Amino acid sequence: MNAKPDVRHPAVSVIMPVLDEERHLRGAVQAILAQEYAGELEVVIALGPSKDRTDEIAARLVAEDARVHTVPNPTGRTPAALNAAIKASRHPIVVRVDGHGMLSPNYIATAVRLLEETGAQNVGGIMHAEGENAWEQAVAAAMTSKIGVGNAAFHTGGAAAPAETVYLGVFRREALEQQGGYNEEFIRAQDWELNFRIREAGGLIWFSPDLKVSYRPRPSVQALAKQYKDYGRWRHVVARYHEGSINLRYLAPPTAVCAIAAGILVGALVTPFGFVVPGGYLAAIAAGSLPAGKGLPLKARLQIPLALATMHMSWGYGFLTSPKSLAKRVIASRRPAVLSPAAD
Repeated sequence: MNAKPDVRHPAVSVIMPVLDEERHLRGAVQAILAQEYAGELEVVIALGPSKDRTDEIAARLVAEDARVHTVPNPTGRTPAALNAAIKASRHPIVVRVDGHGMLSPNYIATAVRLLEETGAQNVGGIMHAEGENAWEQAVAAAMTSKIGVGNAAFHTGGAAAPAETVYLGVFRREALEQQGGYNEEFIRAQDWELNFRIREAGGLIWFSPDLKVSYRPRPSVQALAKQYKDYGRWRHVVARYHEGSINLRYLAPPTAVCAIAAGILVGALVTPFGFVVPGGYLAAIAAGSLPAGKGLPLKARLQIPLALATMHMSWGYGFLTSPKSLAKRVIASRRPAVLSPAAD
């Protein structure tokens, strides 16, 4: 006779897309396996074509714990990895975690409770950026400040409430199946795009500050610039694909890029007064970095303006230069097929 499912503690599948994550993968998986949760748990790692020791570490994790499984993701694309992991997983609650994300000990238990209490299709919380050196600490401070990311609750915190999107997410499987999973054409912004479709279908996305995932920032200026350029580029694709999905917060970085470029041009060719605009921007981020860097070492505090400028300018540049062909490709593509759970 099959055991009856525990309705208070439904079985949970944790899906994890990974690529070149040798630094953090073991710690991320261990934080999942150590969750204070009474229900059944499995971890499905979707392995991209890593160039480091990620596959070796994943194989050891599988050998050490029967709850851990892997599936291939030959494209290396995050949304394809997520869909592959969803399809290979079995349980009614699906938790997304990245290979460099560390769940707080009661994350899954709290998320499952919130799904039941709110009736939401997806719940999520705070992207708690934490650095391991001065540069990463500076980026973490920038990513959790309003001058860095505006009023996005999953970065800066806030009261529990309905939200446009949340960081990562804990889903009811039926919501993922109804939407056909992640749209694999969205190399970035796939979370926002999926949550938009869930909301358009009448589903609730719920933010709670009780949910926290530690996040490791990019380790260099170049890596941060690429990350935010891609964010801006793909957020523009979402705006073209889903009319009415843009708001003023997303327009601030491209507006700043245009204003600063115009100010430099006017200052160089017409009048020195043109430099007031870029000078004012630099003064603003320097002032904004003071409260953002409170409590950090001096070396980290001094790098916060650079982190802020890299984030703003890269996001704005990516948004402005996002080719229309990306949106046309997305529009022409088919949504993923319905993702049925793997057989027991």
